[in-house]
Amino acid sequence: MDASAELRALFELSPAGLALVDPSGRLLRHNAPWAALSPAGADPRGLVALPQSWHQLLGWEGQGEWSPGVPVDAPAEAWVDGPGGRKLHLRARVRRLGGATPAAPARWLLQIEDLGLEDDAARSALQITALMGTAGVGVATWDAEQGWSSAASRRPPPGVQAATTAAGNGGGTQLSQLSIGRDVVETESLPDYGRLQQALRQRERAEVRYAVRHPDTGRRWLLTRVEPAELGPGRPAMSVVTLDITDEENARRHNELLLQEQARARESLLLQTDRTRAVLDSVLVGIVTVGANGIEWMNRSARRMFGGELADFQGQPIAVVASPEPGHPLRRTDWASVLAEGQAETFECKLVARDGRDFWVVGNAVLTGSDAGPSQLTFALLDIERRRQAENQIAQAQASLQRIIETAPLAIALFDGRGLQVLQLNQMLSAFARRPAAEIQGRPPSLWLPGPEAAALSADLHQAVASREMLRRELHRDADPETGEPAREWDVRIVSLRDVGDSHEEQLLLVASDVTEQRAAEQARFEAAIAQREMLVKEVHHRIKNNLQGVAGLLQQNAQRHPEAAGALAEAVGQVHAIAQVHGLQVGMTGPLRVRGVIEAIAQSVQRMFGRPIRYEVEGPAPHRFALTEADSIPIALTVNELLTNAIKHSTHHGATGDVCCRLLCEDAAVRISVASASQLPAGFSLAQVPPGISGLGLVRALLPRKGSAMTLEQQGEQVVAMLRLEPPAVTVLEPL
Repeated sequence: MDASAELRALFELSPAGLALVDPSGRLLRHNAPWAALSPAGADPRGLVALPQSWHQLLGWEGQGEWSPGVPVDAPAEAWVDGPGGRKLHLRARVRRLGGATPAAPARWLLQIEDLGLEDDAARSALQITALMGTAGVGVATWDAEQGWSSAASRRPPPGVQAATTAAGNGGGTQLSQLSIGRDVVETESLPDYGRLQQALRQRERAEVRYAVRHPDTGRRWLLTRVEPAELGPGRPAMSVVTLDITDEENARRHNELLLQEQARARESLLLQTDRTRAVLDSVLVGIVTVGANGIEWMNRSARRMFGGELADFQGQPIAVVASPEPGHPLRRTDWASVLAEGQAETFECKLVARDGRDFWVVGNAVLTGSDAGPSQLTFALLDIERRRQAENQIAQAQASLQRIIETAPLAIALFDGRGLQVLQLNQMLSAFARRPAAEIQGRPPSLWLPGPEAAALSADLHQAVASREMLRRELHRDADPETGEPAREWDVRIVSLRDVGDSHEEQLLLVASDVTEQRAAEQARFEAAIAQREMLVKEVHHRIKNNLQGVAGLLQQNAQRHPEAAGALAEAVGQVHAIAQVHGLQVGMTGPLRVRGVIEAIAQSVQRMFGRPIRYEVEGPAPHRFALTEADSIPIALTVNELLTNAIKHSTHHGATGDVCCRLLCEDAAVRISVASASQLPAGFSLAQVPPGISGLGLVRALLPRKGSAMTLEQQGEQVVAMLRLEPPAVTVLEPL
């Protein structure tokens, strides 16, 4: 067999990974184990495709030659990167083949072996590690020669940190290095944690329960067992097992709580009798327990009722307090044969106390059984003297209330909440209903009131039932032409007499007072106040008009003395006259100012002031329907005054002699005021370009109401027409009379 055949057989039969490379590292030949262990597989680039950890293991520097310091055929071991990101512990040998002559160039034979699967012991260790990786416990062993080794669960108990040191990677870890992190141990478990650390340091047997805090699962309970052992002669060992016993600990603590609850229940049962008697001592009913030998126990109310202490009556028959009447219930001896266990019988009798008092009581006798002895009788006695006194007081109060109801100057009636029948009434309610009491008693309002009034009262009664709040209404009763009864106004108040949660029948109380005269007096006072106010308002408007006319006269005098300011003063005089006209109109009328009257008065004022005729026309139906509000009357009057004044001034300026025309055009829901004069607008004139001011069109724009008003100024042939349109809310449209 030649060298090539031997090399091929070596590659096929060797269990180790073999590869043949040239000096540049290019892969010439390889076997299957090499491809399985190499992260580059069968890549022809060879060493170039391998990671740096392989280069260091094989001594290849990647420069076309091997490192001169690499011994030939000397084994080297290292951890390198394997396929799939695994770490492999490999042994490598490098051998030089050929290179003695140029015809036989140098080649390198690479051999690698996986030390992790070198023998059966290593495989067994891996199997044990895989097996323990599926357990729910944390396990660690300590060998005096190897130190700590461990096989822990993939999901170890929370907080467990086993010092796990692999052989060949720092073995011989100190025994006390196996620990649970102190920062996760609960404060209450720190003493137990100290015992565990001491057992680890001293290599003693120990079993410790302690609580830790896990960031994800919260509070957990762990059980750690430390057990000394021997792996062989002179080889002491230690095993540590940690279990998650959270469920067991929670169950144990739950059982402890149950035992505590049972102990408290037993104590409660032992004290139940004393507590029951203490409760019975606080009630107002006398409780007496009677056995075969007589009275055994009495509560405080019974002792006070009988006029003595328990020692005065203990052992005596209960008949000792019975009155001498024959057949007294307390002298009966057949209670045990007549009553079944738990059955009660009610009786009423007279008792005589130890101090000689006699009083009536109502009582119950109850037969109770006893496992320790014969049956017992328990008597519950209530002093009905107090109840009788209370009943007498209630009767007296009801009689007093009835007298008050009968004599009160109010119509009072008590209604049934369901059928609205009258249960009780007084004489004033007969006057309210205009019927005798016999026709009202036991009947609903529909049978003793006219239809509309009965329907209104019934609706109010139903509403009072639903709302459970006091309902107040004013009921108007029309005049009765048959009896001559005048119309009346009644102030009616209805309230439900049943509280929330009350099981009694729903009842309604109606109280009505005749407020006819009171309402008439209030109406008279109201009308008088209105008349007085109107008189004062007229007087104020009259004085304002006079004062404004005086101001206008002063302005005219100043205009005569100062001709240079005559134009401005004349304009101010016109404005003052317009305001005075508005106040003058308010003197002789009531209610809102009509648009027609304001426009007509302003036109006449301007006509008198300038001596120019103004033709006034009214078009459209019902011009009296349109009125101005008090706030908008003066701004509208000043606006119309400015429009008429400008029309006269500009028509005179342009030499026109035609009259100025003022028209009032009435529509269904708006009114238009048109002022036309013979004049000419400047070229390109726009009303929107006129800034607000204190005179002329500027004043008009400033005075117009913001809502409900619009104005246009246009050239129509030889006339300039100003159109002012008013609609609500700038103008009020009144209903026709």
